[in-house]
Amino acid sequence: MLDIKLIRDNPQLVQERLKTRGGDYDIQPLLELDKQQRELEAKRNQLQARSNEIAKLIPEKIKGGCNPKGPEIQELRENGSSVKAEIGTLEPQEKELSAKIEELLLTLPNLPSDSTPVGKSEEDNPEVRRWGDEYLPQNPNILPHWEIGEKLGILNVERAVKVAQSRFITLIGAGAKLERALIQFMLDRQIAAGYVEVIPPFLINTESMTATGQLPKFAEESFKCAADDLWLTPTAEVPVTNLYRGETLNSEDLPIYHCAYTPCFRREAGSYGRDMRGLIRLHQFNKVELVKFVHPSTSSEELEKLLGNAESILQALQLPYRVIELCTGDIGFHSAKTYDIEVWLPSSGKYREISSCSNFLDYQARRGQIRFKESGKKGTQLVHTLNGSGLAVGRTMAAILENYQQEDRTVRIPEALQPYMGREVL
Repeated sequence: MLDIKLIRDNPQLVQERLKTRGGDYDIQPLLELDKQQRELEAKRNQLQARSNEIAKLIPEKIKGGCNPKGPEIQELRENGSSVKAEIGTLEPQEKELSAKIEELLLTLPNLPSDSTPVGKSEEDNPEVRRWGDEYLPQNPNILPHWEIGEKLGILNVERAVKVAQSRFITLIGAGAKLERALIQFMLDRQIAAGYVEVIPPFLINTESMTATGQLPKFAEESFKCAADDLWLTPTAEVPVTNLYRGETLNSEDLPIYHCAYTPCFRREAGSYGRDMRGLIRLHQFNKVELVKFVHPSTSSEELEKLLGNAESILQALQLPYRVIELCTGDIGFHSAKTYDIEVWLPSSGKYREISSCSNFLDYQARRGQIRFKESGKKGTQLVHTLNGSGLAVGRTMAAILENYQQEDRTVRIPEALQPYMGREVL
């Protein structure tokens, strides 16, 4: 979440930066509550000082000869009791105000970074670069990935709907193996790049969802287990980031790189009617996630490295893609700066998102209280967290089924995947 001190000291700057996101964010109620809370705190501190003074004065008076049961001592004790009672009434008021302040802070998104381009929507996202034009397929009659998948017998929608509902899919035979091969290939590449693999819990509690920014904002997008305080993970970012929640790390341990495969579950609320067929927008999908915990001084550089790690998968698979930089009106709720990687899907003639790489600065770390301490220095600092898809597995499969599709309706296996598949063609 945002630092209340930053909001207090720079209200105009914060309001202007929030305005670039396009939402209706008003920090004035927050500032008023903060003022009330600080006034109460000042009053309580004054009363506490008076209480301490009385507690010290009584034994001094008695030592100086005052009668312990005399009127002067009795008056001091009554004053002390009165002050303590008043302090007792202020503490719950302060606690209530602090809770209201935190509640409002949780509703505010991260501030876009200074380098994030200002814009209103995805139409204003600048393209950073393209890669792989030489790999654009020349076959003019490419079937959509769901059609070629059904013809090859590796993908079935009807049976998945029978088992669950729409926006689920069943992979069969070589389709299931291709999914596993992609997961293993992605993990192998990222481990070689220095990431440490983890397998986190796939069910996560409300505190974890709140720490990374999924709650309260995205409750309707998430699946909750009704009988428990547990949610199905929407992305490995959530459980992996929360592995360090409430901890103080050593600066010598930074940066920490993790990669993780998890199934992901999302309601896709508000997207009905979009991408109803195929592997693009499902309630359940597989993803390999990259998560970083870094020193604040290196987080900008670490974002560029993270982006390169995600791009390397598409380059190894020789899939054409482009990188775009999200503008302030399109950037995610808890991100300060984001790059999206979009892979080419020839059946639709469009680039489609396959990875989102973001720097959250200290936004998630403040919510989750993830700090680090530098040797020889007093106090602690908040780490910076970053994450990116490395990659969305189903969308990678969709790109392979289309970009590697041959005129005879076979699909070549990318050379990098052939050792994992044990074959060259589907």
